[in-house]
Amino acid sequence: MRRSTGALSLRYEGVSHVVTSTQQGILERAVGKIWGKDYELNELVEEFTVGQDYRLDMRLVTADCIASIAHARMLASIGVLTREENEALKRELGRIIEDYRSGGFFVERSDEDCHTAIENRLTERLGEAGKKIHTGRSRNDQVLAALRLYTRSALFTVAERGAELVARLLDFAEKNRTVPMPGRTHMQPAMPSSVGLWASAFAEELLDDLSLVWKSYELNDQSPLGSAASYGVPLPVDREMVSSLLGFHRLQNNVLYVNNSRGKFESIILDALDQCVLTLSKMAQDLILFSMPEFGYFSLPAELCSGSSIMPQKKNPDGLELVRSRSAVVSACSVQVKSIIRSLPSGYNRDFQDTKEPFLRGLDIAAACLGIMRLTIEKLQVDEERLVAAFEPEIFAADASYELVARGESFRDAYRKIGLNLEELQTRDPYSAIAQRTAVGTSGNLGVEKARGALEVYRRILSTEMGRVSSALKKLSGLEPELP
Repeated sequence: MRRSTGALSLRYEGVSHVVTSTQQGILERAVGKIWGKDYELNELVEEFTVGQDYRLDMRLVTADCIASIAHARMLASIGVLTREENEALKRELGRIIEDYRSGGFFVERSDEDCHTAIENRLTERLGEAGKKIHTGRSRNDQVLAALRLYTRSALFTVAERGAELVARLLDFAEKNRTVPMPGRTHMQPAMPSSVGLWASAFAEELLDDLSLVWKSYELNDQSPLGSAASYGVPLPVDREMVSSLLGFHRLQNNVLYVNNSRGKFESIILDALDQCVLTLSKMAQDLILFSMPEFGYFSLPAELCSGSSIMPQKKNPDGLELVRSRSAVVSACSVQVKSIIRSLPSGYNRDFQDTKEPFLRGLDIAAACLGIMRLTIEKLQVDEERLVAAFEPEIFAADASYELVARGESFRDAYRKIGLNLEELQTRDPYSAIAQRTAVGTSGNLGVEKARGALEVYRRILSTEMGRVSSALKKLSGLEPELP
């Protein structure tokens, strides 16, 4: 590159390009952008297209650096980078991670995203090596790689918190295994039940929900790098090598499918999380209802309740109410993502940018709700006297019908006889009523040990996978991985 009067002359591969002084000024102002050209983007358009992406990308900094370390190592293996350049890039990317963790690295609006901010830092510190780091990839597969690495860790957090909540529910169920609780249908007293049955029902439901979360984890665990802008690049990039270095279970093969899967994978994950928070919402609603003074089955410690700005006596279950509300937000996040991608053509489209915020928000909310419900179950107090007192005589109607069946009457005749003479029912012992239910999964035979066995298997798989991923990333970067 050499200067000429009033212009900048660029010479490479026998081709000469002359840049005017006006263009030169524009290039200098646009140099911070990966896509910088000989014009400036309209300020309003820049603000509109960047949106909040630069802020959201702060949480992707570590993941993007880790992916870049793997990418640089691959570029060195095919001769694009020298060994020295690769080592320098690895060191500087490690410093960026350390600076980020200590609060010393930021993504500015002018950067547009974390990928640009990181590349600018590398170029500033390392010169030519920094300029080479983007070889063989696009921001499209770069952001996908960062998102999938981040999501992998985020789903570990969700899985751990979900397992902790299941364990607390099973503990709560066993502790209150024999405590009677009116079973309700249509919100009306129905049949004898127990606190143990209530709690273990949610534990088993959450275990099934978590199995869906794990399936979505497995789908996410595919490396997208090397797909570039949907069509690969004319370089012998080693996609399998990068996938292995980053600890992905497999490579996502078809490069066009890689970009077509953006948003779709996120929506699948959100759908799985939605099932978790649907369960939590029902649990929260039960606890709100049954802790009302009119019921008094359960009570929440004051530390879990907020107050009123006008009524001194109030202790409000705001945490549970917001779990109920925010479960709907997770559902909305899933719908939002699917609505954005529904009619897109194949290949990358800028619309994908708008799937990031609802996806990250859904991940955050699901993890937070699981934490709140675990804390609630740990602190929840049971009023056994109120529960027993709630057993009115008519709740034993079905039991009385089956006593007649045991004496030889048909169920239909027994049903009618008891139904027409409810006033004759005598108060019975609720403890005996729940103990007499001995079929598998009923109040007298909860089968908690089965759920504990399933939970142990789940935790073992989770621990093994977390260890495998942590080992791969530490070997690659030399840094301890962090959960979001």
